[in-house]
Formats: sequence, structure tokens, C-alpha cells
Amino acid sequence: MGPALHPDLEPLAFLLGSWTGEGEGEWPRGEPFRYGEEMRLEHAGDPFLLYAQRSWLVDDGAPLHFERGFLRPGGAGRVELVLAHPLGVAEVSEGTVEGGVIEVVSRAVVSSTTGSPVTQLRRRIEVDGDTLTAELWVAMRDIALTSHVRSRLARG
Repeated sequence: MGPALHPDLEPLAFLLGSWTGEGEGEWPRGEPFRYGEEMRLEHAGDPFLLYAQRSWLVDDGAPLHFERGFLRPGGAGRVELVLAHPLGVAEVSEGTVEGGVIEVVSRAVVSSTTGSPVTQLRRRIEVDGDTLTAELWVAMRDIALTSHVRSRLARG
């Protein structure tokens, strides 16, 4: 038995748990692909959720992507997402939470010297019962904001 859920997290409690499933993606410079994904959201008794994501190629199980960070309440109907990516990118996004749906857009994306040239991110996460759907749009220096990946995950 862990700590009690911080009261500020009530609007985000629908996300708690471990989610797994599959998705599909595309990128202007490559072929469409299918991937497996796991997303975990947990609390530690403080006013934030711990967020961990990993994905892999369905064809051969090769690691594809990882994200680590925090989901924070940002006031009535608002949410903040702070993530680190192994691509040498850190993301700070803000947006809304309402009726089991989170929509955020990056306020800041910074890259290390050798990091990926990501300039903007947009996300939509929706939970309906024990199903979570996630969509991610990405922009880079030479690529306008475009749909990149979509997944459908089950609470496990």
C-alpha cells in the first residue's frame, strides 16, 4: 500500500496504471511502421504523476523510443507535461484535461548539441474505460508539424 493520491491529482487519476498495446507511425522521410508500446503512470503522494514510456518495433522487437518525466496539474482544467527523450531533447508542454482527454502543445523544446532538431510537439491522450489512445505530432527544423504516431493501449 503506497501513499494516498495527492488531492490535486484527482483530475488526472484516470491515467493511473500500466498500459500496453500497439500503434502505427509514419514520417515524411520513411516507410510506415508498426510498434508495440508500454506507458506507465504512477503517483508518489506528491502533486505530480511519474510518467514512463517505451516502444519497440513489432517486426523484430528492436527498441524504438523511450520517454521519462512528469505530468503535473496546472490549475483548473490545465495540465503540464515535462519529458526527457533519449534523442537529446527535453520537452515542456501545457494544455487541457477534460472528460478523460488530455491535449498538450510544447511551450519549449530544447536539444543538446547532437540532439534531434525537434522544434514542436503536440499530444492527445484519451482514456475510455480501460483503453488509452495516444497521438503525437512532431515538427522539426525542416518539417512542418505532422502526425507521427498513434497507439491504442489497454490497461493491464
